[in-house]
Amino acid sequence: MKNPVPRTAAIHDMSGFGRASLTVIIPILSNMGVQVCPLPTAVLSTHTGGFDNYSFTDLSDAMPAIINHWKELGISFDAIYSGFLGSSRQVDIVSGFIDDFSRPSQLVVVDPVMGDNGKPYATMTRELMLKMRTLVNKADIITPNFTEAAFLLDEPFREEVSESKVKEMLLRLSEMGPKTVILTSVPVPGNKKVSSVVAFDREDGRFWKVDCTYIPAHYPGTGDAFASVIVGSLLQGDSLPIALDRSVHFVSTAIRTTFGYSCPSREGVFLERVLPNLNAPVTASSYEILD
Repeated sequence: MKNPVPRTAAIHDMSGFGRASLTVIIPILSNMGVQVCPLPTAVLSTHTGGFDNYSFTDLSDAMPAIINHWKELGISFDAIYSGFLGSSRQVDIVSGFIDDFSRPSQLVVVDPVMGDNGKPYATMTRELMLKMRTLVNKADIITPNFTEAAFLLDEPFREEVSESKVKEMLLRLSEMGPKTVILTSVPVPGNKKVSSVVAFDREDGRFWKVDCTYIPAHYPGTGDAFASVIVGSLLQGDSLPIALDRSVHFVSTAIRTTFGYSCPSREGVFLERVLPNLNAPVTASSYEILD
């Protein structure tokens, strides 16, 4: 039976402070009319970006019991959406979850959370980075940032990259399994005031791009927000380029809204001020198709 409200399993960490992971994902998807069933991978006092001495509790031992109970209840999901994993063991847990809860026309999105700005996150191990490559094989869509794409492809991080190289990276990532690859934080050659989101859809062979004006600040949790709007948009029936456009616009608005204040960037974007934007009608779009 079709779920009357789209339902997604959200396999991410819970960071108590800093507007990241499940504290971002749940309000965004709920606002977009999607029921979120969280399967926490870890509990942290704060996210790992900009905070010292944070507490970190790996929930690898707790996850199987949650999953088994959901199996007993016969819960079905229209989407499975994974992000930050607390250990390499969790790759196998999430992979098994995708197999066990598979259903026709289901959307499987893997956000391979590993690092940013050319560096891995503090909790990221080499083993987990290597195993993440096996998890993307299970996905319909992956949403790495430019750093994570380099990690997945075992390439050095570049601060400048040509359009042809970006296309090559997208094709190689798609060959790892996903039908659609969405690459964020892509540098634009010769223009440090702009970055791009570039996507490849293997089913029609098309490349899409949306440019973003650079704001001189880095806010944790924006990748979670971006991927969540992608999931919500596609579950609402949007096309890939419209989903890209909505996600970029939402995150850009959240960053611009926050940047005008002098609050520490580690607290994340003012999500609460911009959530109503998710209910705005689709208007003019800024996506481009690449030849």
